[in-house]
Amino acid sequence: MSVLEMKVPSPGESITEVEIATWLVEDGDYVTKDQPIAEVDSDKATLELPAEESGIITLKAEEGDVVKVGGVVCLIDMSAEKPADADKEAPKAKEEAPKEEPAKPAAPKEEPKSYATGSASPAAKKIIAEKEIDASQIKGTGKDGRITKADAESFVPSMGTAPAYANRGVERKKLSRLRRSLSERLVSVKNETAMLTTFNEVDMSAIFELRNKYKEEFKAKHGVGLGFMSFFTKAVVRALQAFPEVNAMIDGDYKVSYDFMDISIAVSGPKGLMVPVVRNAEMLTFRGVEQNIKDLAIKVRDGKISIDEMTGGTFTITNGGVFGSMLSTPIINPPQSAILGMHNIVERPVVKNGGISIAPIMFVALSYDHRIIDGRESVGFLVTVKEALENPAELLMGGTDDASIRRALEL
Repeated sequence: MSVLEMKVPSPGESITEVEIATWLVEDGDYVTKDQPIAEVDSDKATLELPAEESGIITLKAEEGDVVKVGGVVCLIDMSAEKPADADKEAPKAKEEAPKEEPAKPAAPKEEPKSYATGSASPAAKKIIAEKEIDASQIKGTGKDGRITKADAESFVPSMGTAPAYANRGVERKKLSRLRRSLSERLVSVKNETAMLTTFNEVDMSAIFELRNKYKEEFKAKHGVGLGFMSFFTKAVVRALQAFPEVNAMIDGDYKVSYDFMDISIAVSGPKGLMVPVVRNAEMLTFRGVEQNIKDLAIKVRDGKISIDEMTGGTFTITNGGVFGSMLSTPIINPPQSAILGMHNIVERPVVKNGGISIAPIMFVALSYDHRIIDGRESVGFLVTVKEALENPAELLMGGTDDASIRRALEL
């Protein structure tokens, strides 16, 4: 009998443990080499765990278990013969498999007679104290009305009397490791940085004109669309070069400065918000930025993004406008010192050349760590971004003539 111990591989240098989010196979299933058998959550991403060999699998960890990198999660009996019907249909994910009736729990042991009606077990008392619950509100399901640990864990404080016909279901579900880690980081940013936000508005008319004129030819030649993100990324790079303090970070008593711009782009995926990195954005053309963002967004959508592709980054751009946000204060992506928030574009009345006209306006926001970035740098940075977006041909493309624009777009 030849049995392989499958161990948790290292997703990245900073990852020491993962959580089993979902088993995609059942204990005793026959799996084939490279078949996805589980989804695991790290504090940075959700990753698929493929089978290292073919054989009968024995699960050694349950969903929700935290396993150290290098820890055994399952055994694969490589000497087991492949079932005759294994090729008849593709292996199904666990949630798609017919569900068997769960085994009935063993009958609970009789509780000692010493527990008074409505009293709580020691484990329940601990939970009641931690949650600061009024024990008199809990209906015990144990013997003689005793409050069990399960009663205390599932108790939800009363929120008034609902009509008899109302549907008031409550679901209690543990947060994924990724979501818990994100929560911790966001709270730490609020607690450990001197975060401020400055705002401005951008007239997007010039970008609309350029996109309307060149986007079809750009897509036909390069296979990607000419979106807003390439203009914003190029404008951010220009502003970071003018205000390098915004591209720096704090490390204890030191300031770490960078002469490159790795721009993190917030992308919404099935598992939540991911922030992949466009490396050396200062060296990329409009086509290069758009292609990078497209490739990373596809990987996020398909759950194929790697830890390395989300590690690092010296500045972040997030676009709440795709969800309809008019204005927000984005939270810094640690350990970075600043983040630019884009919002939706709305036609608004503006004053131009002494008269009122209608223009597509976007509000932009820069959140920054005041410990390292002063008001002069933050406001100056955002004004520089605004200037570049309102004069993209001149400031981002090298000239307002058609030849310069076509050269910048590689047409």
